[in-house]
Order: sequence, then C-alpha cells, then structure tokens
Amino acid sequence: MRTIILFCTLLLALPTWACDACKNQQPKVLQGITHGTGPQSAWDMPIIVVSAIIVLITLYFAVKFLVRPNEGDADHIKRSILNNAVHHG
Repeated sequence: MRTIILFCTLLLALPTWACDACKNQQPKVLQGITHGTGPQSAWDMPIIVVSAIIVLITLYFAVKFLVRPNEGDADHIKRSILNNAVHHG
C-alpha cells in the first residue's frame, strides 16, 4: 500500500520536473512534463498517440491474463504436463 501511495505522489509531482526553457518549447499538452524540444513535424504527435494506444492495449491484456489466465480448459497445454506428472510421479 505504501508503494502505491509513493508512486501516486511521484506521479503528481511529474509536471514540476520540466524546466522553464523546456516548458516554452513544448505544446500545451506536454508543457511541464518533458524536457527538450517539442514535436518537430506534423507526424510526431500522431506517432506518439498511436504508440500510447498500443502500450495501453498491451498493458490491458497483460494485466487481464495475469489476473485471470483462463487456463481451465481440459485441452490446455499445461494439462498434458500436469497429467503426465501425476501418472509418472
């Protein structure tokens, strides 16, 4: 529980990490969050958005299959291993 609280506190402090010079170079959405120059072309933001969507979808399925893997089927590959271990062990 303490780890989650610490993580949330650090996440809330994230916008304070960028310096004033970098804040002026960033688009409004990214101001105060990141250092360096802002997007250099019209393709930068769509690439970032598509990448973020892919990461979120991957994170969703990773958590979903970690919490509820649905490996209860009788023909699942792990059943052949478990059944052989029971019969031979």
